[in-house]
Amino acid sequence: MSTVFEQIVRGELPAYKVAETDDYLAFLDIRPLTRGHTLAIPKKPIDYILDLEEELYVGLWLFAREVARAVQAAVPCERIAFAVVGLEVPHAHIHIVPIRTMADLNFQNPRLELSQEEFRSIAEAIQAKLR
Repeated sequence: MSTVFEQIVRGELPAYKVAETDDYLAFLDIRPLTRGHTLAIPKKPIDYILDLEEELYVGLWLFAREVARAVQAAVPCERIAFAVVGLEVPHAHIHIVPIRTMADLNFQNPRLELSQEEFRSIAEAIQAKLR
């Protein structure tokens, strides 16, 4: 059975995409900790980030850094935090989270509820900073 992320990669499920290459995809987390919370994934369906081949692993972090710079330019924040947890979806991914305080990165916090228009607006702002 394929994961939610595999379905997003194949276009079977919608996502607020912000960046894409042949090997990687970045899209907004639909249950964000903060505005602009983005996920960077390899398109190749590998569960655990430490199981990625070296080239794919390094490429994912470089891709995530590029996306993070755009997120930071598009979303008011103090810093960008990165988190790799890997328990919620069995597909390697990096959380890119705009933060103002350490508390913003607490995954036990209530998640934001944003409208489709808010998600679209955030995604477009990030995309504009990637160009």
